[in-house]
Amino acid sequence: MLKKIGKILLGTLVLLFVGAAILYAIYNEPLPTGTNSETADALAQKMLTALNYDAYKETRFLEWSFANEKHHYRWDKQANTVNVRWNDVEVDLDLNSSSRSRVSKAKASIEGSEKQKLIKKATSFFNNDSFWLVAPFKVFDPGTERSIVSLKDGTQELLVTYTSGGDTPGDSYLWKLQPNGFPISFKMWVSIIPIGGIEASWDEWQVVASGSFLPSQHTLGPITMDLGDVRGYR
Repeated sequence: MLKKIGKILLGTLVLLFVGAAILYAIYNEPLPTGTNSETADALAQKMLTALNYDAYKETRFLEWSFANEKHHYRWDKQANTVNVRWNDVEVDLDLNSSSRSRVSKAKASIEGSEKQKLIKKATSFFNNDSFWLVAPFKVFDPGTERSIVSLKDGTQELLVTYTSGGDTPGDSYLWKLQPNGFPISFKMWVSIIPIGGIEASWDEWQVVASGSFLPSQHTLGPITMDLGDVRGYR
């Protein structure tokens, strides 16, 4: 009986491995080589202008949710703090100094090693989930490199690589833009996804109270990533 179970498990693992290899062969794209030039910076600036970057800079508070409304955020950009909530955990995260952060679980204050673990977890959630809200506004962040990728049809796309910062430095994103600079989608080469070139949409935009454009959701193939009730105000 044990041998039979072992054969079934081994067969399942082989099928999974073969399936993963086939998916990799079909969908994986190598990271394109871009050309660093002033044209890349100009294209990045064109995208920021299209999204009303000046209004975004004046937006003090951002609110949204992520992971099917499991993670909730209220980000004070001016104070550089963010309230992060999931399950029965609430973290008032100080992005300037994590030691000043406050943590509660089921409304009871948490200290010690558990507090540090939850601060680290909240920071990781925020780094990932905020990127899906404000990635276009981060193309000139410290540690970014911008380059132009020219396609066969003559169009140009913007390749942005994050050489430092966040949880996964080295990740790259290739932005596809409308002629006016408005984002349509990006392809990703990121450490947490083994297949390069997975495409995510950036075409569900809304104008929030502060006047800035922000996305409401993204699609990655059959998956929809909803950002909940997105708000931005001063």
